[in-house]
Amino acid sequence: MAAVPHEAHDTGAVPSQGPLAIVLNAGSGDSALDERTQTLESVIAERGRSFRLFLVRDAAQLDAMIEQAIEFARSEQGCVVAAGGDGTQSRVAGAVLPTGLPFGVLPQGTFNYFGRSRGIPTELDEAVRALLDARIEPLHPGEVNGRVFLVNASIGLYPQLIEDREAFKKRFGRNRLVALASAFASVLSEHRQSRMVVDLKEERRTLRSTTLFVGANAMQLERLGFDESAAVADGALAAVIVKPVGTLAMLGLLARGALGRLDEAFAVDSFAFNRLTVEPWGGARRGRVKLALDGEVFHLAPPLVFRRTTQPLQLLVPRAAPQAGR
Repeated sequence: MAAVPHEAHDTGAVPSQGPLAIVLNAGSGDSALDERTQTLESVIAERGRSFRLFLVRDAAQLDAMIEQAIEFARSEQGCVVAAGGDGTQSRVAGAVLPTGLPFGVLPQGTFNYFGRSRGIPTELDEAVRALLDARIEPLHPGEVNGRVFLVNASIGLYPQLIEDREAFKKRFGRNRLVALASAFASVLSEHRQSRMVVDLKEERRTLRSTTLFVGANAMQLERLGFDESAAVADGALAAVIVKPVGTLAMLGLLARGALGRLDEAFAVDSFAFNRLTVEPWGGARRGRVKLALDGEVFHLAPPLVFRRTTQPLQLLVPRAAPQAGR
């Protein structure tokens, strides 16, 4: 396999000291909204920095709020900040990337893989203080057909797991145990297999799979037990293909994933890549493919082309954070 590109080197650039345009997803995390907004106000006031809050109370408002935040940051020479889970961060990042504006995150989700992998604290007050003293680290996130993802993208069973997980969270709350329980429930109810054509630069093949998972976050892949985490840290993407198995075997795969031993499973294949083209086999080619990007479900027209973005995201990270991807 060809050598993978390295992430852009950290420039150490100092971001604009203009105001922060904060897109806050009121539905992410389990902290009370009033408590979170008060924390933002008090911590930012300590440093004499100004900000404007773009509060998202309904998911349907998210794109409009992101657009308003970008326009405000442009006019005031400021930064755009996503306060929410990985899905919120991904949506904001995708809109901010082509503008070249500095982009920051305040992790407020369940897993927070993206923020944690960049050394960003999960406690809101600590994350805000780190943001106010941040440096710029260029980052090339993953993309599929022009849509950005920061942690992972997938087709097959996993998008259904995401939809079921969100339904469980609405009923039982947002925590890791609820997420795991919803995954087991989804596997027990259904796990359809898909036939797809996978086209790498080195080869083209047809395969059957219940899930094709594409990882852009080294921390998540390492937690799952995949050696490809090292290649992802150096700028590649990683594909994980789950082969068709029975219900008991699928439950076993979930257990291995929770224990960080998924790479040992006989029904799982994985590899690093720079560019991967995927399309359904046969008549399904004409339809749209259900796809999960960082915990949000979309429908995109095939073929699906996975790669890193050519333009870097101007990511704000704590000054003591590790090098990109590490």
